[in-house]
Amino acid sequence: MSTAQVKSAVRVLEVLDYFRRERDPLTLKQICDALGYPQSSGTVLLKNLVTLGYLSYDRITRCYFPTLKVAALGDWLEQALFGQGQIFEIMRDLHNASGEAVSVALQNDVYMQYIHVIQSIHPLRFHTEEGSMRPLTLSAAGWMLMTAHPDREVDRLIRRANIATPRVADRQLLDEMMQRVRESRANGFAYAENLPLLGGATLCVMLPLKIQGRPVVLGMGGALERIRGRRDEYLQLMRELISTLQP
Repeated sequence: MSTAQVKSAVRVLEVLDYFRRERDPLTLKQICDALGYPQSSGTVLLKNLVTLGYLSYDRITRCYFPTLKVAALGDWLEQALFGQGQIFEIMRDLHNASGEAVSVALQNDVYMQYIHVIQSIHPLRFHTEEGSMRPLTLSAAGWMLMTAHPDREVDRLIRRANIATPRVADRQLLDEMMQRVRESRANGFAYAENLPLLGGATLCVMLPLKIQGRPVVLGMGGALERIRGRRDEYLQLMRELISTLQP
């Protein structure tokens, strides 16, 4: 595959993701300005997506908008990933009890990826993008996911995650990270303060089931001042909720 083809494929995903964030009809100029595309190549890209049926075009407003064909691309995934919805129920119960952000995450190579998020309802909160990824070393969810691997593999994952971490200051010392993973494995939970965001805290546990054969972590996070004082209470609640899951 040529470099131009790869670039075009990336741009298609960027355009669709931009619509996901904006949730409004958009003009060619808005899209090109936001994503930094030359207008000439942006025109060709959007016209192709219209031709393929993934975007609609309104000649009066000169705006583009995704069609239901885009939704159909992933309408089977929820059933494939979450089965009968037990995980959703657990997430909703935890969210209702705390008001904090609740998420489930999977390992994606040397990253952890949020596959479903319920955002916090508190005035002071941190927004977590569904689908976003972080190196395994830079989140409590990542530490918890690494507990599913033997120490030899954890060592390799930490080294590779550090290579994938752009900022040198964010790279983690191997011995310290190994200790965090071992403690999380022994305790049955992972807890982090001021990581990945200053002023935030995250609490995570492993779910007693897998998605597509991969371990799944349930996490909750919010302002450090709220989570720290109720950590034990929330941990107990999480354990009670996941005990109802059917593997």
